[in-house]
Amino acid sequence: MEAEGLGWLLVPLHQLVSWVAAGAMVFGGVVPYIPQYRDIRRTQNADGFSTHVCLVLLVANILRILFWFGRHFESPLLWQSIVMILTMLLMLKLCTEVRVANELNIKRRSFADFDPHHFWHWSSFSDYVQCVLAFTGVAGYITYLSIDSALFVETLGFLAVLTEAMLGVPQLYRNYCHRSTEGMSGTRHGLPKLQCLADEDRRCLETSV
Repeated sequence: MEAEGLGWLLVPLHQLVSWVAAGAMVFGGVVPYIPQYRDIRRTQNADGFSTHVCLVLLVANILRILFWFGRHFESPLLWQSIVMILTMLLMLKLCTEVRVANELNIKRRSFADFDPHHFWHWSSFSDYVQCVLAFTGVAGYITYLSIDSALFVETLGFLAVLTEAMLGVPQLYRNYCHRSTEGMSGTRHGLPKLQCLADEDRRCLETSV
């Protein structure tokens, strides 16, 4: 009788826990970048942050979304990718504005120049958007043509996971070149801890690949 009396409470409680877990999955990955964004905006200095981190996450999450069309996974993971893409675009916009404002009398570099020496180091945020759209368009078209191939879908998911696994490399390289972590948000030093739950959730995708 007592167990039956508590049944009405367990169902909404379970639903609430599911919603909280889904929310943590969707937004947990972007939380470490909030203090970094605020620090860059406050100091007007983006030297301590590698924008190639944004590149890695943009590529990984675009590939993950394309993988979803071939093999559906949990909706919170899909929304996580969308939120991460928007967050990285915001980070790129801020970093580009700050860098251009601090660099005087420099030659304008654009995506349309197709200069590999200045790849991902352009003078306008719109150039980054053009690059992201171009990559998404090409990758999306290839996915559309090959969506019926199980091997292609498996490879797409693997590349998404592999790319995201390389997340720390750009920042480590930048820190090594500068021989310093100055300019990095202190909160982001705890990034691995903050992303543990998100990484556990990502294994749902990895196991389906």
